[in-house]
Amino acid sequence: MRIATYNVEWFNNLFDDEGNLLDDRGWSGRQDIRRSDQLAALGIVFTALDADAILIVEAPDHNGRRETVSALETFARTIGLRARRAVVGFPNDTQQEIALLYDPDRLSVQHAPKGDPTGKKGSFDAPRFDGVFRWDVNVDAAPDLIRFSKPPLELAAKTAGGRQFRMIGVHVKSKAPHGASTPDEVMRLSIENRRKQLAQCIWLRQRVETHLAAGDSLVVLGDFNDGPGLDEYEKLFGRSGVEIVLGVDEPPERRLFDPHVRRALQGVLAAQPATARFFIAAEARYLSALLDYIMVSPDLHALSPRWRIWHPFDDPALYRVPELREALLTASDHFPVTLDIAL
Repeated sequence: MRIATYNVEWFNNLFDDEGNLLDDRGWSGRQDIRRSDQLAALGIVFTALDADAILIVEAPDHNGRRETVSALETFARTIGLRARRAVVGFPNDTQQEIALLYDPDRLSVQHAPKGDPTGKKGSFDAPRFDGVFRWDVNVDAAPDLIRFSKPPLELAAKTAGGRQFRMIGVHVKSKAPHGASTPDEVMRLSIENRRKQLAQCIWLRQRVETHLAAGDSLVVLGDFNDGPGLDEYEKLFGRSGVEIVLGVDEPPERRLFDPHVRRALQGVLAAQPATARFFIAAEARYLSALLDYIMVSPDLHALSPRWRIWHPFDDPALYRVPELREALLTASDHFPVTLDIAL
């Protein structure tokens, strides 16, 4: 079985309010990319992935006028994907939903959130992801109220053979200091956003621990906007949010595993994996970063799964296929990550 995570930049811009594809020469949300070109590239990438389940980060919007499921199932039907059924969780207000496309012949999947709902006062104990988490972010003995702008998507899945497992799809808060105009504002917003990002990861880790204690097979996947050693502020807080979710300091039976994190933790002189590529206009160059992960519980790791980052400049097999190479570069500023596992 192949499970994938893929952040599709401005996927929402490729659909009208009825969920129909905008396969025309209008501009997409991607820099200098036409909608028809992005759609064609996405068709090539999704076809090549041929995944049984694909977590889509930044999926089409879900609100009173637009429906994520309808849009994604139209896309899958047009492309001819096996993964033709869609499921979405709690909607958000960002035009970037978290959704799953899956093959109904191989999997049954349902939205199955854990935790208790909260009021405005929140809870310290892993509340439902559309609620409020109380955590002392500023270390001032006054708990802050933490919310997910994009509540994680919690799924109960079962294979056609009867194997049950849980999935949590995530898009954790960005640490980027958007809106800052001076060095002092950049520093203040960067620290403030990192604190909120770490609190979200602590909340997520609490849920992970609940599943591991219950003996659940678990896959946590998506865009964490974070990774070991990504910025200088990590030293201020001791560790990255990704390390918190993985439980790197816990006993082996309480850790999640992702091999790309292990490579990143070897230090800056080691070859660093990357799942995203952003153009920095002020410097006229690209910045690569490891942001997207597929983490698995110990019982799934014992099945010897295989991970792959579909980065055309880091994977020679992808680079040697010009059509797929160019499609990966056109489709999004992130690259898919896949997990092949015998479930």
